[in-house]
Amino acid sequence: MDLGHGKCRDSSKKDSWKTLFLLAYQSLGVVYGDLSTSPLYVYKSTFAEDIQHSDTNEEIFGVLSFVFWTLTLVPLFKYVFVVLRADDNGEGGTFALYSLICRHANVSLLPNRQVADEALSTYKLENAPEKKNSSIIKMYLEKHKCLHTALLILVLLGTCMVIGDGILTPAISVFSAVSGLELSMSDNHHQYAVVPITCFILVCLFALQHYGTHRVGFLFAPVVLAWLLCISALGLYNIIHWNPHVYQALSPYYMYKFLKKTKKGGWMSLGGILLCITGSEAMFADLGHFSYAAIQIAFTFLVYPALILAYMGQAAYLSQHHDNTNHIGFYISVPEKLRIPVLIIAILASVVGSQAIISGTFSIINQSQSLSCFPRVKVVHTSDKIHGQIYVPEINWMLMILCVAVTIGFRDTKHMGNASGLAVMTVMLVTTCLTSLVIILCWHKPPIVALSFLLFFGSIELLYFSASLTKFTEGAWLPILLALFLMTVMFVWHYATIKKYEFDLHNKYSPISPLAYPANFSRFVTNLPAFHRVLVFVCVKSVPVPYVPPVERYLVGRVGPPAHRSYRCIVRYGYRDVHQDVDSFETELVAKLADFINYDWHQTNGTCSFPEDNASLSNESPTEYRLAVIGTVSFSGMPAYEVEESVQPASVSGGFPTVDSVTDVIEMEPVGVTERRVRFGADDEPATPSPAGMDLQLQGELEDLLSAQQAGTAFIIGHSHVQAKQGSSVLKRLALNFGYNFLRRNCRGADVALKVPPVSLLEVGMVYIV
Repeated sequence: MDLGHGKCRDSSKKDSWKTLFLLAYQSLGVVYGDLSTSPLYVYKSTFAEDIQHSDTNEEIFGVLSFVFWTLTLVPLFKYVFVVLRADDNGEGGTFALYSLICRHANVSLLPNRQVADEALSTYKLENAPEKKNSSIIKMYLEKHKCLHTALLILVLLGTCMVIGDGILTPAISVFSAVSGLELSMSDNHHQYAVVPITCFILVCLFALQHYGTHRVGFLFAPVVLAWLLCISALGLYNIIHWNPHVYQALSPYYMYKFLKKTKKGGWMSLGGILLCITGSEAMFADLGHFSYAAIQIAFTFLVYPALILAYMGQAAYLSQHHDNTNHIGFYISVPEKLRIPVLIIAILASVVGSQAIISGTFSIINQSQSLSCFPRVKVVHTSDKIHGQIYVPEINWMLMILCVAVTIGFRDTKHMGNASGLAVMTVMLVTTCLTSLVIILCWHKPPIVALSFLLFFGSIELLYFSASLTKFTEGAWLPILLALFLMTVMFVWHYATIKKYEFDLHNKYSPISPLAYPANFSRFVTNLPAFHRVLVFVCVKSVPVPYVPPVERYLVGRVGPPAHRSYRCIVRYGYRDVHQDVDSFETELVAKLADFINYDWHQTNGTCSFPEDNASLSNESPTEYRLAVIGTVSFSGMPAYEVEESVQPASVSGGFPTVDSVTDVIEMEPVGVTERRVRFGADDEPATPSPAGMDLQLQGELEDLLSAQQAGTAFIIGHSHVQAKQGSSVLKRLALNFGYNFLRRNCRGADVALKVPPVSLLEVGMVYIV
């Protein structure tokens, strides 16, 4: 028995290692495409203007030393050993850090937290006891609302820079790869060839996005692996053939000599050196697709050594060639006979790297929507099998236009590199700040540990950031302009969402009477004093977790007594959950309501035999009227949209929801059966029925629900208009009256996102005076 057990154990270990190495291999194509193509443009950007390559080689060796230690300290030490551990249920990225912080401290500007949400299996908190100093910092953060706003602005800044990187990275990667043609063409010809070819490749890349990457995704890892092996072999060849002693330049002493000689020019050239870590953030942002160990193995044992060899090889070649200072770049160190094959592999690798950042941009836009930080846009799921592969048409065409405009407008690596460098370093600074808060609030480490992390890595990144800012007039203005525009859009949208939410909270009604449940619903019924027999108030909210398990998605309760046939349902989604069409959503909703009706009748009469895992009550506050988590029927897909928020059923009070608000009302309308229309205020709660009577009433309620579904569904969705109240500041009036309402009119409505048939749609106007 022991021997057999040992064999099984060895077999499972072998399978786990095999899976780990397979994930590490697959991560090459998704995570490291951008980072691995940085040798194409780092030296060229660095020596573009501020410093010159001289016979003493102090400049080239100093740059190599900076590249080596930057790659070692930031991607390897910071990301691989620290930041990757700050995952949110296996997910990474800016929103993952923000989600972690919001779960451990009440710093979210949208107060939609429920005790029931904390019972989610993905709503895990660190079990380590809080330190005294940590709790003091937590209390200080929670007390000052201005810090909540500052934290959100920091997150939005990082998000906007990631989107900006989605414009700049494809442009500089493909342009740098295609620029290898300049060595085989005259100056008069290559300038008319490189830009058109780059634009053609970019247009093709964006035009094929709607097909998804699942059809060609299996080619990504082999392409990046071939590229890494290619630059490694070229690096070894150049080191051995031109300067075997180039390894001495890895000493930090060469950084000192470099700065001592070049002074201000050397400091400004750091804006080009920092491009060697472009794409490092992808290790954390794409963590959810792989595992911590897989990403760690791929970078530590393959990507990192390959990059170091590539940079050392280029430096070795340049240390023996001082007559080509005007053509410093990657391809000059490639043997002439190999330039065309290397050019082809480089173009393929740059396309793979660009694809990764484009997919990441789609993902972060989708996450921003779920946190009410971005207007609704169309999200298409390109794969039924692979979770999270999405395509956003409007964003895709905007990225394409801007990418082509950047390529045509800048026409050189220098300006593109300056713009990309500032965007990359801003994202890294944001990650460093948020990780410092995670160390204190989530890991409960002493503040001195977080401060040390912040000061050490923050000072390195600030040094590079300051060098990038000096390039403001030489291309760095572009990511700043893009970030200001996007942050304005995102902050205005989020601010208006909060104001609407606060309006609903101040006008909330008791959940016991459906006639007075939401304020605008009451107004509607006053003017149309009859409505359908079965009424369902649906609120869709986002919770600060990446995913909500399907069995925990629905929180269901009644509005009034059972005879009213009126229900309320909170449908919960994480910021990475994806959506489905309205038909499957309606079917699942009715199934959950049927489960709740069964559960509620047995629970009310003390005969409940349902397992706790399938249905559990939520008794989180006196205002909540028996909400139950229903998970008996597994959820087969995701809904077609994400709406904004809602907390307590009493505050689902938006009533008749607006197109931009948190609540949607779905009425099950039995067409042509007028006798089922009732006035809710007239019914009284019946006496407690006998067991036989209970079974008949239960059967009758289920039959009413199913017959209403078969007769057809009417969707009542609010159409909101937000207006600043009298006496508001000019800035507030501009943001709400013009900015938000313009965005609302030009973004996708809830009916479009839900694919609601026009014949089943009823929109009710609602004006929010905030």
